[in-house]
Amino acid sequence: MPRERILVVEDEPEIAELLKDYLEAERYEAILCKDGEEALRTFRSSKPQLVILDIMLPRMDGFEVCRVLRSESDVPILMLSAKKRDTDKILGLGFGADDYVVKPFSPGEVIARVKAQLRRQSRLSVAGEQAERIEYPGLELNLRAYEVHVRNRLIHFSAREFEVLRFLASHPNRVMTREQIFGSVWGMDEFGDMNTVTVHVKKIREKIEIDPANPTYIKTVWGIGYKFDGSRR
Repeated sequence: MPRERILVVEDEPEIAELLKDYLEAERYEAILCKDGEEALRTFRSSKPQLVILDIMLPRMDGFEVCRVLRSESDVPILMLSAKKRDTDKILGLGFGADDYVVKPFSPGEVIARVKAQLRRQSRLSVAGEQAERIEYPGLELNLRAYEVHVRNRLIHFSAREFEVLRFLASHPNRVMTREQIFGSVWGMDEFGDMNTVTVHVKKIREKIEIDPANPTYIKTVWGIGYKFDGSRR
């Protein structure tokens, strides 16, 4: 069975080699890159199953690399940063990262998060084999093809955005807490925080709502979570 390939984008050699050693000890194939431009070239040629991406990189920073990767692929992205501010975490998640680790970190924690992301990706791939559709006026989800049509236009969704929308649209008129959404899409045993749910809902609204500031599909229930308006059927 071929080993899963992990692309590590880190300009500090000591950290890069440490991650490589731990990944290879878990029987992953680790590919190292030291700047953003090299990372994009290597990603396109090697097609890794997951990317570990530092934010502070030469030539192109991690946020921009993440944005480009997410426009091309749904590969899981785990961001690394020495910055501890919540705004940096939210910015990384907003660009499409799936998880975020602050330096200094335990290599064992990073490996655990890598495994969690790969398990999650495997579950999403299995779910994509279902031959089902969810339809509302102006909105159609094809669960087999992982496609979303908004007012008859095909709109690109990342795998996680699709799963959040699918979960909400599958439970119309029911208030879903952020914890319930996180548990369904990311798994209750996974690492992460509820900010990622908020970020993903914001991005979904920007894609499906005529006026994201006044949503008609996904309503906020303040202090609790979100509700998909099923009256639009």
